[in-house]
Amino acid sequence: MSDDLSDDTSDATDGLTVAIIPARGGSKGVPRKNLRTVGGVPLVVRAIRAARDAAGIDLVVVSTDDDEIAAVSAAAGARVVRRPAEISGDTASSESAILHAVDEIEAAGERVGIIAFVQATSPFIPSVALAGAVAEVRADRADSVFSAHETYGFLWRRGSASQVDQATAINHEAAHRPRRQDREPHYLETGAFYVFRAEAFRTSRHRFFGRIRIAEVPEWTAIEIDDAQQLRIADALAAVHDRAGEAPGRIDVRAVVTDFDGVHTDDTAIIDADGGERVRVSREDGMGVALLRRAGIPMLILSTEQNPVVRARAEKLRVPVLHGIDDKEQALRAWAADAGIRLDDIAYLGNDVNDLPAMRIVGWPVAVANAHPRVLAAARVVLTRTGGNGAVRELVERVLPD
Repeated sequence: MSDDLSDDTSDATDGLTVAIIPARGGSKGVPRKNLRTVGGVPLVVRAIRAARDAAGIDLVVVSTDDDEIAAVSAAAGARVVRRPAEISGDTASSESAILHAVDEIEAAGERVGIIAFVQATSPFIPSVALAGAVAEVRADRADSVFSAHETYGFLWRRGSASQVDQATAINHEAAHRPRRQDREPHYLETGAFYVFRAEAFRTSRHRFFGRIRIAEVPEWTAIEIDDAQQLRIADALAAVHDRAGEAPGRIDVRAVVTDFDGVHTDDTAIIDADGGERVRVSREDGMGVALLRRAGIPMLILSTEQNPVVRARAEKLRVPVLHGIDDKEQALRAWAADAGIRLDDIAYLGNDVNDLPAMRIVGWPVAVANAHPRVLAAARVVLTRTGGNGAVRELVERVLPD
């Protein structure tokens, strides 16, 4: 792709530029794959965010047959198109889902000019490269652009069934091993995104046509999630790339929700002779909550425990509390809906496994430093402080603008 995206950015195609993310509920290799998390964020949400962050994209659409994927996608800011069963099976093509989504969009009175086909199975989609691909098509320098990374690898193929123990060189001569700088690079398709003209796609019913160009992306972004091992590898990469990029940056949200035990407390209690509990809290956390309240950012304490100490502390902090809650996910969904706040704009601070359902649906799942290993693995951000020792204050300071 050209590095210069500013020379001719006139739109050669009428209509919206729409990112379409096909996301079925079923998957053989990894069950519920599109909802599995990488770096604490569901794959479908990572794709939505990458598309939303790409300049030039007007609308992000998720095509799905699944109620949970639909709810998570809508909370992340995507428009949802419900895909019929006949194009939702294992043999259904992505092209059929894209055509159906375009038909639904245009039936609503909006014209689609350019399509960005984005795959949720690629967790590390570079938004800048996606925006560059859109610019190439919009400026009429290409009809179809796809993501690929440069490779100098020597490729081989196995022999026929009768000669399976023999190998044949593909992109080189086996007897000639030139240095890397003397070899011609090849480009390996990553599958992360494809950008093309909508009208020509309707005609060809294929993602490649006309003038095809490459959007070069870093090799580390090329992982695709097709099995459990790739999911584990992607999660390990996210710990390096996502969290290193965020810390100690701002957590940009409109609301903060926290657990109580193990977050506002150190997860211990003193029981008196009458069975009453006393807990240890941090005055530093109390000041942090006061700063958040003065900034006008809503906060909620959401606790499984039905205990007077939880309500007493919430009243002291002057924040609302829901306690004795068995289903934190549904309680959080209801609170967010009543407050008019998107789930993607909420930070949830937790420490134990009963926090996982709520952490999974928000934009910023956050863990205290001494959280349960499963919570640490699900968190987008892991704080440096432990529960009851300034963790809430640390989160507040990253939420408040400088």
